[in-house]
Amino acid sequence: MTPCLFCEICAGNIPSAEVFSDDQVLAFRDIDPQAPTHILVIPRRHIASLAELAPADTELLGHLLMTATGIAEGEGLAGAGYRVVVNCGRHGGQAVDHLHVHVLGGRQMAWPPG
Repeated sequence: MTPCLFCEICAGNIPSAEVFSDDQVLAFRDIDPQAPTHILVIPRRHIASLAELAPADTELLGHLLMTATGIAEGEGLAGAGYRVVVNCGRHGGQAVDHLHVHVLGGRQMAWPPG
């Protein structure tokens, strides 16, 4: 089995431009940003996707979203607005099989996204 890219980043085996870290989550800048600010917030524990969450993960999911909000505020995005995205599965646009939240901002976001 191929090691999970994001698990490898959490383990420190692959470098990242870290923005925030605690015992539950890690946030870092996306290597292929789709907006002037594009940060990924991931759980340190491997969860393949939003569809894999269990009821016991409710607190973790809340922490992921609150972390995303705090990062947006810290990056100066709160005033003009920003987008928080969770893609689920290949057809949903999920490229890495590890749950992650995108925080995008710094420009006007279009709809539909793609």
